[in-house]
Amino acid sequence: MLSILDSKWSLFIKVAELGSLTHAAAALNMPQSVISRQIGVLERECASRLFRRTGRGVVLTDIGRQIFPRVRALIAQADQLSDDIRTSGGQPLGDVRVGLLPSAITLYAGRLFRAAGERYPKVRLHFTEGSSVQLEDWLNQGRLDLSLLLREDTRELPGEPTLSRVSLSLIGPREDPITTQRTVEFRQLADLPLIVPGEPHLLRARLDVLAMQHQIKLKVHVEADSIRLQEEIVAAGGGYAIVAATTPVTSLSRFSAALIVNPELHRRVVLSTTLLRPHTLATRAVTKLLQELTSATAEQWGAAELV
Repeated sequence: MLSILDSKWSLFIKVAELGSLTHAAAALNMPQSVISRQIGVLERECASRLFRRTGRGVVLTDIGRQIFPRVRALIAQADQLSDDIRTSGGQPLGDVRVGLLPSAITLYAGRLFRAAGERYPKVRLHFTEGSSVQLEDWLNQGRLDLSLLLREDTRELPGEPTLSRVSLSLIGPREDPITTQRTVEFRQLADLPLIVPGEPHLLRARLDVLAMQHQIKLKVHVEADSIRLQEEIVAAGGGYAIVAATTPVTSLSRFSAALIVNPELHRRVVLSTTLLRPHTLATRAVTKLLQELTSATAEQWGAAELV
């Protein structure tokens, strides 16, 4: 990538944002010793200490705090200028780091790879798989440019478009009298042996809030952090799981599923971007591709395991 400013200042910003040399090294995929040495060189050039070490990492000194916002603004301008120069012909180029939910890999990875290769041959994609919590953490660290995430609420945030909405169902054994019904009320979940993700998890937190609002107590019988695990425990008679209403389990002979109502529970799949990496012509192009692919394959979302 074309460098406009001394790269040591980018290291300064990353360490300041993460408050840790270790976290910065992980985010940048660099040895911690290299970052520490470069920060030391920068401090000698400035004739001032920019960081103060603590038991939990590093914090900015007074002079570090003073220059931090100005340096960050300069880096953003330099990154934009660099991208403008490199893409002056109107052709996106460079690396784009994309995070995908495990369930979205079949739907997106191959299609996005082919579409990007055909339209933007100078763009190089880096795919990362993870849970929604992991992917959001990596976005916040600047390790990803953009990622699909799950949201359990209905409040949409600016710059985070919703790609899909799915309803949630209760699944149980094939002949179970509760899940063979078309719907099940949320209150009926009280005292059922539930198979749910371990904490922290967005769905788990939402269920706790709803239970409090409806003055019922949910019984967590087993904790399992993936749909596949939950399916197997349901099949073994271990209880009931809560999954996207049209996941493949509803078509399997081992299970039955009832839509949860009053309230009906929805899950949103959103596209989120990081604030810690420059938004280049390449990242904007890949974002647009993801949105186009979603529109073109909207009917397939219901068949994805979105966990």
